[in-house]
Amino acid sequence: MTSTSTPPGLARFNALEEPAALAALHEVCASTEWARRLTAARPYATTDDLYAAGDAATAELTTADLEEAMAGHPPIGRPRPGDPTSAREQRGMAGASAGLKAEMLELNLAYQERFGHVFLVCATGRTAEQMRDAVKERIGNAPEQEREIVRTELGKINRIRLARLVEEDA
Repeated sequence: MTSTSTPPGLARFNALEEPAALAALHEVCASTEWARRLTAARPYATTDDLYAAGDAATAELTTADLEEAMAGHPPIGRPRPGDPTSAREQRGMAGASAGLKAEMLELNLAYQERFGHVFLVCATGRTAEQMRDAVKERIGNAPEQEREIVRTELGKINRIRLARLVEEDA
């Protein structure tokens, strides 16, 4: 594509009134500070500019901001009823056996007990077994190490969701 015009979905996002932009970004990431930073940096010329701003905002989230962001994510294997985003992202758990779902529930609870927050992983494209293996692998991490892994996973999720936000038809 040789055109330098702003893609229609991004132009639509850039044109949103501030409350609507904040609400749309809150659906991407539950951190108020993250949404505020991205809204304040509009307009974006390219989707790469938007993604870069999202990455920068994610990198700068405080511990409290990260906690707020994580609170917006349901446990793996238990998407919120009526939440098509988490259901789509966690699709790999949909066909899991009852035994694997029960194991994931136990692992989620153990992880939450250890770290004080939901297990966060970019679940898009992962199988139930891969998600289970990820929590098993990470549950032994030091809290500081896990916080940085969570930040990385949140950044991946945010990018996927930002792409949906600006690429979907109005």
